[in-house]
Amino acid sequence: MSRGCVFQLASAVRAGTVPPIHDITLYRLESDTCKWPAAEVWLASSTIATPSLSLVANDLGVAAGYTVKTNYSGSSPTTVGIKHVEPELMTVARTTGLAVYLGKGNTSLSYLAIGTDGTTLTAGGTKSGVIAGETGSGSNFVATFPDFFTSTTPGTVVAY
Repeated sequence: MSRGCVFQLASAVRAGTVPPIHDITLYRLESDTCKWPAAEVWLASSTIATPSLSLVANDLGVAAGYTVKTNYSGSSPTTVGIKHVEPELMTVARTTGLAVYLGKGNTSLSYLAIGTDGTTLTAGGTKSGVIAGETGSGSNFVATFPDFFTSTTPGTVVAY
């Protein structure tokens, strides 16, 4: 919930596409506590691969995370996208992502979380390769984005 509004993140297969294309959309639902009408914004599409989705919100904004495959090729990697959506205007205020360096592996999103300070966003998941700039090693990662809703400060990635 953000500013009294409830949000929902969903994916749906685009009609008539073979192989399937999954469109990822964020919905602001109509409710008595929300001063704005129902609305939606398209965030991304995933080719073939069904996206994993994660959504968190507070009064600073909505953070939507998803895993996508952007190419029909079987060897094309899956990557993680994260967007900050402004709750009133339903516009994307920030876009960032996580991908294995040079596309030589996949990333998958398990969760998003907002820190107790209300401004730090954490994303966790798995990977099969090295994410550019990561520290540590292993097939799991945690990415931390300080002041996610109020800045474009890049995140730090720790592998374990």
